[in-house]
Amino acid sequence: MSTFSIRLSEDIEKRLENLAVQTGRTKAFYVKQAVLNHLEDLEDYFMAEKASEDFRARGEKAIPLEEVMREYGLED
Repeated sequence: MSTFSIRLSEDIEKRLENLAVQTGRTKAFYVKQAVLNHLEDLEDYFMAEKASEDFRARGEKAIPLEEVMREYGLED
């Protein structure tokens, strides 16, 4: 387990403190939750970006969604 030190604006610190007081949890709990949630978003974003770059590098042709839906009978 690692320990990090971060600087927060006074406003964010107050919001974090208020949340912790109102819920009976620690500020560290909410910081950890924020990092975990955002980390998942970042991982998804960069994995999708890499997949898109790989797709373009292979020179594959994209198929429009409308065409796929028509082909599989999924039109409205």
